[in-house]
Amino acid sequence: MYRYSPGMTLSSKSSLQLQVRDVDLMVLTGIYSEETHLPQLLRVSVLADLEAPDHFGPDAKLTDSKNYMDLKEAILETCPQGQHYVLVEAVADAIIDRLFEDSRVTCASVTIVKTALTEKNETIGIERTRRR
Repeated sequence: MYRYSPGMTLSSKSSLQLQVRDVDLMVLTGIYSEETHLPQLLRVSVLADLEAPDHFGPDAKLTDSKNYMDLKEAILETCPQGQHYVLVEAVADAIIDRLFEDSRVTCASVTIVKTALTEKNETIGIERTRRR
């Protein structure tokens, strides 16, 4: 449950979105034989919506929000070395599961770009969003 600090009020009108973009992650993923034995470079971005107070005053504490480095850790630590994911969608779900360990996260989106598929700076990949 959300922890209140003196002077804070919660409202369904207020939310906070934390963002971490373009984190490189090596993951065993793929369906083709040439993909399944070597890790692939994925570029991962995460957005997480949190329950938030209506206002953050100058004396607000980090516990009133969430450390955005938690999002980066969710990306880097969720996929264990040697674990094979057939679909990148499963990688996204694993990251979202980790983010939802914090009950204040109300919505999470993970975007994954398979960098091996890009040729001319295009972005080829998936975006997975889950709400509670």
